[in-house]
Amino acid sequence: MRDRNDYSVRRLSDCHKIADFRELARRRLPYPVFNYIDGAADDEATKDRNTAAFADVDLVPDVLVGADKLDLSTTIMGRETALPLMLSPTALQRLFHWQGERAVAAVAEKYGLWFGISSLSTVSIEEVGQRWSGPKMLQYYYHKDRGLNAALVERAKAANFDAITLTVDTIVSGNRERCKRTGFTTPPRFTPSNVLSYAVHPGWALNFMFREKFDLPNLSTHVEAGSGKAISIQDYFNSMLDPGLNWQAAEQLRDDWGGKFCLKGIMSVGDARRAADMGVDAIMISNHGGRQLDGSRAPFDQLAEIVDAVGDRVEVILDGGVMRGSHVVKALSMGARAASGGRLYLYALAAAGEAGVDRAVSILRDEITRAMQLMGKQDLGELSRENLRFR
Repeated sequence: MRDRNDYSVRRLSDCHKIADFRELARRRLPYPVFNYIDGAADDEATKDRNTAAFADVDLVPDVLVGADKLDLSTTIMGRETALPLMLSPTALQRLFHWQGERAVAAVAEKYGLWFGISSLSTVSIEEVGQRWSGPKMLQYYYHKDRGLNAALVERAKAANFDAITLTVDTIVSGNRERCKRTGFTTPPRFTPSNVLSYAVHPGWALNFMFREKFDLPNLSTHVEAGSGKAISIQDYFNSMLDPGLNWQAAEQLRDDWGGKFCLKGIMSVGDARRAADMGVDAIMISNHGGRQLDGSRAPFDQLAEIVDAVGDRVEVILDGGVMRGSHVVKALSMGARAASGGRLYLYALAAAGEAGVDRAVSILRDEITRAMQLMGKQDLGELSRENLRFR
């Protein structure tokens, strides 16, 4: 009997779920670049658990209640969004496809979704603010360079970003062994051990060499690592980010920004309560896609107790491991305001640029819609834990 996963994914039209985009990206990217997207810390147990956690909870549908007038919209940090799905900010996107953040921003606007760009984005804060009007956040890394920190805030204000999201789980880098083995740096450094992989992917190589020069425009005015010097992400985090980041610094950043403010990387109930006491607008339960502390809990495993503790005071966003529309429905049934993820669109970006991201978001939208209909729910407010059972 043929295995249900035993099929070939060679074209965008072969992609019918997020895992299919992963396979297409693997075929189209040099292996150091693919393994940067796909890899995580140490044994990658946490990365695997992030998705596996959803399988421990079953959906129990209601029937004969009608589901012909669906409303999947919600409000996140003051902006209405068409789906309870966010495209999490991720770094270095023009390394994966030459369209980079421009592709993701265009798809997010088309579908009416929140999206974010990283401090380490390859398209500037100013361009994103000028070209796309949809809800957007700046994912903020807290650097040792206080001038850079201040500049990021002022640039986001001037570009009319809707929120700043401070990432709080990267005071040092996780141990990303795949990146060590492949010699991945940004921009890529060609070595005897990896040059063949770049050479046998000429489409990627030609785009990288002859299209717009690679840059990290949000950083290049302040740090050498933003202006073309090859550096590993681990070395960047360990040398550039401030390991002294604390609650007082987070509060000062919130005050300096003065707008909607989110903390990304909250995993404990105690930290969630402190964030709520601080007056943040939202928290993202996240372990950085398993890239930081291997052996940590999955966000979905922590969701219920964090929602019970602070869900009436802050918006709780489930970030990580989302690969199916049913995962989004389970997160919302548990009490999350929305679900978000990075790899869920990064694989698609790497596979086919804007067309890939568009297809991936369309698939997830259809999966969420279908799951809601089969659950017998007309709108997101009808989802509750009464429709969940733990195995």
